[in-house]
Amino acid sequence: MTRTVPDQAQSPAAGAEPRGGDGSTLAVAAWAYFEGELVPFEQANVSIATHALNYGTAIFEGIRAYRQHDGSLAILFAFEHYERLRRNGRLLRSSPPESAAELVEITRELLRRHGVSEDIYIRPLLYKSARSIRLQLTGLEDRVSIYAFPMGDYMPTDGLRVSVSAWQRVNDNAIPARGKVTGSYVNACMAVEDAHTGGFQEAILLAADGHVAEASAANIFVVTGGELATPPLADDVLPGITRDAVIGLARDAGYVVTERTIDRTELYVCDELFFTGTGAQVAPVASVDGRTVGDGSSPISLDIQQRYVAAVRGEDKHYAHWLTPVDLDQPSR
Repeated sequence: MTRTVPDQAQSPAAGAEPRGGDGSTLAVAAWAYFEGELVPFEQANVSIATHALNYGTAIFEGIRAYRQHDGSLAILFAFEHYERLRRNGRLLRSSPPESAAELVEITRELLRRHGVSEDIYIRPLLYKSARSIRLQLTGLEDRVSIYAFPMGDYMPTDGLRVSVSAWQRVNDNAIPARGKVTGSYVNACMAVEDAHTGGFQEAILLAADGHVAEASAANIFVVTGGELATPPLADDVLPGITRDAVIGLARDAGYVVTERTIDRTELYVCDELFFTGTGAQVAPVASVDGRTVGDGSSPISLDIQQRYVAAVRGEDKHYAHWLTPVDLDQPSR
């Protein structure tokens, strides 16, 4: 059951292609996980004095559940995302009461209550829930909330027009780049807003030393001479779960993949360029700052994209361990 905000696609009919919005408006599930229990979504509210709201002291994750080729539903990298949420929580001295395994089961139950096998985006949040305006991290209560909504392509996957932003990627010595700290995403909002104002669809941010870091909410891969390269984590890069999956998938397919520093000018002279992420999935880039990437055909990017889609939809059993099934026929508790 969902509570619909206008302009959102409804659940697909049996056998139809999964649909969903791009995250700009939400058709949220009628249930959410909040303060230790599943409650009606409209009851999952925090005070305006909440520390996380005032200071951005929260860690979030983005998780997808995909409709499978047989019509069922499965969560992609469920345990890995919740492990990362708990691990990154240490950056803010946060210690959630739930284990990663418990959060996976809570999410499965939430999706059972959602009750449909369309593509779903899941948003967990580990946040400082205390009503406090003190600048501190210790001594504040930590809570986890989870909600979900239908989502299709967060960004176009058929050729993005992007620009290199004047805003630098947040430095790890300022706000930890390797953690999905909510407050740090103002950096990404500034970059992508400028890109949209300039007529582009996405932004690429550089590190303080001028090397390529990542897109506003995605990791970056360049393809040159048939080889793939992606910036190392030391270049203020989020350790993306999809990034790691694509590295493994590409190597399984016989491609050479390296992690190395990438210069800005490589974006203009590489053969192909693509983004990866839970939201982005695998999204080829058509142009950077108005310059066409390669010859515009992106054959390797599209090959990786097709292999990734087959894996997340359960069509390639070699990657079945990526998926956690949701038993929609099982009665909700």
